[in-house]
Amino acid sequence: MASTPPGQRRQQILVALAEMLEQPKGEKITTAALARKLEFSEAALYRHFASKAQMFEGLIDFIEASVFGVINQIMEKQASGVAQVRDIISMLLQFSASNPGMTRVLTGDALVGEDERLQQRMNQLHERIELALRQALRLATTEGYGHEDDISARAAVLLAYVIGRWHRYAKSGFKLDPSHDTALHIALLL
Repeated sequence: MASTPPGQRRQQILVALAEMLEQPKGEKITTAALARKLEFSEAALYRHFASKAQMFEGLIDFIEASVFGVINQIMEKQASGVAQVRDIISMLLQFSASNPGMTRVLTGDALVGEDERLQQRMNQLHERIELALRQALRLATTEGYGHEDDISARAAVLLAYVIGRWHRYAKSGFKLDPSHDTALHIALLL
């Protein structure tokens, strides 16, 4: 039987970690529990990741690449600023619905008690999302929507809405779809 290539083993570890984060109870994940789930030793985990924090960083890297890859596509393809805002928010909520374990990382719940720099990275991710929303709203003002003075406040409210939906989804044990009624909510917010 051939051994698993290192990159594939790293991916298996991250997938298992994300699956463990999908558990509604949201208990703290230990490397021992992760190793048991994967059916190999903790030492094997540490051959691929120097620490549990590095495992979470791998999940954050995935989130950043996924989310900002799509945001960039939206901004390139959508000519309308309002459509960009709508599509970005919809995508963020759909990403959460499709990736419950990642939602606990996005809200910071999974990072409580972990290395502080992980929460700082999530804060930076939120700031980057807010920046993308500000850019889209700035474009919307050139189309006659809203006022230049409102852009920062609107972007902050929209981000707070998204984060609130993520939290509600996680706190419901992943039962309340965060993307439910998104179009109506966005229309009310805009």
